[in-house]
Amino acid sequence: MLNQLKVIHTGYAVEKEKLRFPFGFKGAFLTELWQAVAYVKDPSGNYGIGLGTQSVLYGDADTFASTDETTGNSWMLEVSKTALKWLENKEFNTPMDAIEQLVPYLEQEGKKITKRDNLHVNFIYNALVSVDNALWMLYGKKNKVESFQQMIPETYRSAFQNKNKQVAVMFQISYNMPLEDIAAAVDQGYFVFKIKTGSPGAQQVMLKQDKARLKEIHDCINSRLNNQSNKKSIYYTMDANGRYERKADLSSYLDYAKEIGAFDRILLYEEPFVEENQERVDDLPVLIGADESIHSEADAYKKIELGYKAFILKGIAKTLSLTVKIAKIAHENNIPCLCSDLTVNPVLMEWNKIIAASLSPFPIVNMGLMETNGDMNYLAWEAMKQRHPFPNASWTKVENGTFHLNEDFFEKIGGIMTTSAHYQKLLQIT
Repeated sequence: MLNQLKVIHTGYAVEKEKLRFPFGFKGAFLTELWQAVAYVKDPSGNYGIGLGTQSVLYGDADTFASTDETTGNSWMLEVSKTALKWLENKEFNTPMDAIEQLVPYLEQEGKKITKRDNLHVNFIYNALVSVDNALWMLYGKKNKVESFQQMIPETYRSAFQNKNKQVAVMFQISYNMPLEDIAAAVDQGYFVFKIKTGSPGAQQVMLKQDKARLKEIHDCINSRLNNQSNKKSIYYTMDANGRYERKADLSSYLDYAKEIGAFDRILLYEEPFVEENQERVDDLPVLIGADESIHSEADAYKKIELGYKAFILKGIAKTLSLTVKIAKIAHENNIPCLCSDLTVNPVLMEWNKIIAASLSPFPIVNMGLMETNGDMNYLAWEAMKQRHPFPNASWTKVENGTFHLNEDFFEKIGGIMTTSAHYQKLLQIT
């Protein structure tokens, strides 16, 4: 057994990052994302620094809508601070043990902080990402791990045995992204496009807007491909973030995709339905993936029963501790996985990438698959990149829609176990 964790001291900080333009999903818009920074220290002087990008809209759309953006972010940060305080002078075998105990405690504390009795558990998981990552860094340092696989507890390790040399990037297309930006992405070599569906408005308004948006995106991409002599396969994924209430409306959307010639490009459709919808999806003509509706191992098994045949892993939104459990279930049931973004910062992007690089290659594209959209959304992305411990490494850069990963990436574990001088300074660690 690896060495136990004991936390004797904690700390936190936060950086607030503006977005270039309002970022829309779940029928609403974000303008700013707070970057939470957590610090944990053990009796031997080992410490971990973890980052978390807060997204109240992702964690709980109803809570996001109940107040202003700043207040919602303040609530989530308070949950993170409560978690850190609770950790002091406690011992655990692994970070996963700590998170298992923290979640039920924070569900109750979170309801007090937000004054919302129906606070969604994903709000809690999102608030825990910085804390969880700090614990994993501490765990890795204490046990002198030399690879991502070695860091994962043995029970869960079989899901992370690959070393994908390439990870395809899903280029995200938000509700209001200009068509010229999409055209430029085609010219830059991106070949997997993630289309945000579930437009604002009532269900039929949403469906009409989603169809119209698909057509203009499809036409735009075709126009760019027609101007290129080197044709390549293009794939679409869709993500409704749980906005569709009925399978019939999703079927109507897919029928429209067939009508305009876009259907054959669809790689998968993510999280189409509101959580209350328990309709089977194995009769739909595309791969259906589950994302935010999985917040426990029981949820993962339930989704498999309902015919979901892909899982979207979100270690950067729901903790690595939960993600490794979901990945194990997926691996044992031959469910392919990809990693989705939360408009995270450059350091968190590596946490996502090392997971995507360690999973089985995603079908059809035959490589790892992940989303990253921070570069197109943050106003200060270039400055944020300099906070990365290896900002100039070749594996931090996208080339022709792909991250190309070498042995340096795997030896450095994507930098996730390396302390960034910027965050040391921010936390006043000497």
